[in-house]
Amino acid sequence: MKKIGIIGGIGPESTLDYYRLIIAAFHEKQAESGYPEIIIYSANLAELMELVNGQRWDDLTAWLLDKVTALQRAGADFAAIGSNTPHIVFGEVSSRAALPLLSIVEATCRKAQRLGLKKLGLMGTSLTMEADFYIKPFTEGRMEVFVPEQEERELIHQRLFSEIELGIIKDSTRQELLAIVKNMIDRHGIDAVILGCTELPLILDRGAFGIPFLNTTAIHAESIVNYCLGNEP
Repeated sequence: MKKIGIIGGIGPESTLDYYRLIIAAFHEKQAESGYPEIIIYSANLAELMELVNGQRWDDLTAWLLDKVTALQRAGADFAAIGSNTPHIVFGEVSSRAALPLLSIVEATCRKAQRLGLKKLGLMGTSLTMEADFYIKPFTEGRMEVFVPEQEERELIHQRLFSEIELGIIKDSTRQELLAIVKNMIDRHGIDAVILGCTELPLILDRGAFGIPFLNTTAIHAESIVNYCLGNEP
């Protein structure tokens, strides 16, 4: 059994969700074998956002590599970044990291392929929705990814950082987000939604309109547990 390392704290609420989901998934798969060893580096979200907002990608890469190295020194056998947005530099970080890294984007793409999905809406931070690090692997997997309109993207981003990242869950915000999903269904005929921010499952905790909402936190957690047990992620 491999020791799990997680770069968490980005944000804190979803890191709690990661821990809960990993323990639950592990118990389901290995009910008689106890629980995994998990090392969490709770990073500073403000530092991350300063690097992201300044588009300082080399500095972001170095920042993440420092955390991976710390996890290795603490005894982790592999690691995962518990946030979607930093995956914009995942390729560079992974190629230079001292440990194997499991990608939340790749895990979500594999899940979508297994479900036979073809057209997906993507919700997340502004960077996640506007960059191509999510769209590219799905396109290579012969799937289409659509994002909300600009005003809708701005609303999602604002709600994430002024409410959801802080643990503030409002039904009015949930209804706003669901209205954006409905708009993507009407515009593009999407057959699923990627919750491309690990905080979004905290407020959109079930599917709607007859389509699945892909909980990237849960998908990533399952991938982490599989790898921990020596299986394919």
